[in-house]
Amino acid sequence: MNVSISVKQLGKKHPVLHEKSIELALTNPIVTTQTLIELVVEHQLQLFESSSFEWEGEDKIQLPKENYLPILTDTGKVGFGALYNHNKVDLRAAQETAIQAFEDGIYAVFCGDDQLETLAEEMNLQENKSITFIRLTFLAGSYW
Repeated sequence: MNVSISVKQLGKKHPVLHEKSIELALTNPIVTTQTLIELVVEHQLQLFESSSFEWEGEDKIQLPKENYLPILTDTGKVGFGALYNHNKVDLRAAQETAIQAFEDGIYAVFCGDDQLETLAEEMNLQENKSITFIRLTFLAGSYW
């Protein structure tokens, strides 16, 4: 099933990831928040594993285009498409980390205009509502 996903960060005008359609392996269109998070993590892990790795000794410089560089610097991370971490990622551990981050309030998930507040909350993905992940920023400071 195709699902439209967008990733945003509070305080930024442009989304980190523009709305993108991804294919999730679903048999039932009604899923819980936990299932949705697990499926998105699994999809992202598959994309990561299918990316090409640059091993030492290979020179594959992939410079970004001029209009792409300001977007990279706005997000705070400039990369050139090379992956240097060759370790295998444990799917179950990645899913548990994403679920723990949701429970801790590191990011919020919206289905259309409705915020999903618990892991047991259900949504119907056949309604073609956009799923939005918003990374929350914590303010540092003290009262003293």
